[in-house]
Amino acid sequence: MDISYIINELGEEREQYFHALAPPIFQTAMICSPTVAEMRRKIRQESEEPFYTRGHNPTGDILRRKLAALEGAEDCLLFASGSAAVAAGVMANLQSGDHIVSVSKPYSWTNKLFTTFLPRFGIRTTMVDGTNPQNFAQAIEPNTKLLFMESPNSWTYEMQDIAQVVALARQHQLWTMIDNSFATPLYQKPIDLGVDLVVHSATKYISGHSDTMAGVLCGSKAMLQKIFYGEYMTLGAMLAPFNAWLLLRGLRTLPIRLKQISATTAQVIDFLQNHPKIEKIYYPFLPQNPQLDLAHQQMQGASGLFTIQLKAKSIADIEAFCDSLQRFLLAVSWGGYESLVFPACSLVTSEDQPLNGLNWQMVRIAIGLEDSEVLITDLEQALARVPEV
Repeated sequence: MDISYIINELGEEREQYFHALAPPIFQTAMICSPTVAEMRRKIRQESEEPFYTRGHNPTGDILRRKLAALEGAEDCLLFASGSAAVAAGVMANLQSGDHIVSVSKPYSWTNKLFTTFLPRFGIRTTMVDGTNPQNFAQAIEPNTKLLFMESPNSWTYEMQDIAQVVALARQHQLWTMIDNSFATPLYQKPIDLGVDLVVHSATKYISGHSDTMAGVLCGSKAMLQKIFYGEYMTLGAMLAPFNAWLLLRGLRTLPIRLKQISATTAQVIDFLQNHPKIEKIYYPFLPQNPQLDLAHQQMQGASGLFTIQLKAKSIADIEAFCDSLQRFLLAVSWGGYESLVFPACSLVTSEDQPLNGLNWQMVRIAIGLEDSEVLITDLEQALARVPEV
């Protein structure tokens, strides 16, 4: 199936809702049954069709089919947030006494899951530098069950060789899971490389409008049915019908948004690379990135998220830069229509506080849909506020 068909046609049975061009929002908590026999059948098939909105909803099911097809997966589950999707996928494959090997510096709430929540139930996690697959191999223990990847991560953009990590997992009969939020299903296909579960924070590029929270978990029908009858239905962190409809709306423009954002990002980075107040830029497709060949090998493109490290003497210098920006908003997420900045120093109050592998000079930039000239002009005037080192 081509991307245009998936986004615009797949799952849209228009004859079932008056041939409306846009699918309706099925704002209902449950689906009625005409007979007891039909109700009994639906209860037994609850993982396959709408019955109770905590499990399935007609609006959400259209979105599920599209996202599964884009990711190249057999099925998809929708969650109220990306964190909920990560937690369900991880917990479904573990029990007390098990062990995880995870890439270091994962998303902050994934890190919280691994380091604070799961240890309460006797599950340990070893964090490794995922740029070398042998680090995963050396961390595997007899009770290891899961290898977790995030490629690239969302601050310094280290990647893992997905195919090699998958081969290692199969050798040891382990599950694999990856956070694919940065690249989206359009720019990276982990399922094609053999990954078992792929998770997205759909709050970001899939939504594209910064007006809804959502998480996506893609994988085989067998695995997702196991999760459906376990963590998904038990914990109840499902996506509401209206939020599913918002994601359907956002999905329509995903290819064109990514195309413009990627082009604008390249122009902005080209300006910043030559600026005397920039110490370093972190981005997968920079020529100086030691993992550039891997980026070209397993990604079809890069999105609009990158990090700059300023030549600053104090947190006050970083604050002066960020506070003077006029076209960038200060916010923690990314993937919407607006350009954002997130300074690492907002997480600390002094230069000597630890930042989990980051440093206070870093500012993460998320490019939106504004013209590149506007953004470059704004960055130029803000950088002028940073004193010379």
